[in-house]
Amino acid sequence: MAALTLVSAIGVAAFGWPLLAGPESELSAHAQDAPWLFAALLPLLVGIVVATISDVGLDAKAIAMLGVLAAAGAALRPLGAGTAGIEPMFFLMVLSGRVLGPGFGFVLGAVSMFASALLTGGVGPWMPFQMLSMGWVCMGAGLLPGADSLRGRRELWLLGAYGAMASVLYGTVMNLHGWPYLSGLATGVSFVPGDAVGDNLTRFLAYCLATSLGWDLPRAVLTVVLSLALGPAVLKALRRATRRAAFEAPVTFEAPRP
Repeated sequence: MAALTLVSAIGVAAFGWPLLAGPESELSAHAQDAPWLFAALLPLLVGIVVATISDVGLDAKAIAMLGVLAAAGAALRPLGAGTAGIEPMFFLMVLSGRVLGPGFGFVLGAVSMFASALLTGGVGPWMPFQMLSMGWVCMGAGLLPGADSLRGRRELWLLGAYGAMASVLYGTVMNLHGWPYLSGLATGVSFVPGDAVGDNLTRFLAYCLATSLGWDLPRAVLTVVLSLALGPAVLKALRRATRRAAFEAPVTFEAPRP
């Protein structure tokens, strides 16, 4: 949990520092965040994996399954290519995060976005920010209540509602990465360096409503539909695979030796 908290704090700072920048700050430096963020993200991801393995007692099969799910997520992403918000990757990430838990879920989301960027040629300064955002989506699914007890339609509706919310928030958070570059435009939705945080956030919300909501809402609807339609089969398969991979290995106690 300490590694997750640290990487999340770094991510929040990377996304949000322009809001606190002065009017004479070099916002072009925001474009140079990506290499440093990526360099910080990789060892933290490894640390999360190591910590989860030591806490839960996972084996090589669990790591292999993580790789398979990341590859599946990366393969799903180009199917819609983000057209009109059609991104089937999200429903798999939400369901997988629910089963794997917050630690492995965060790693899965980040690695899936990294793999999909390599697959589609989408490598750029936005990539580590996408990795963080998708990691948060999966981590949030792993933190939902009732992981051990909630099943059936109630769980599906919970995951569908979370998937819809996460789909919109993902687009909103990613907007925050590129929006400060609009500071030079004379519009009512542009970022104003040095202005009050509240005023900038108001313009940011107007920017999201005017630009990305048309993509975020279809993504949310598709995530809900796929979660409800395919959720029972996918959750059953994931839970069966995690049991075999020792994600849910029971704790055993040995008698003390004489």
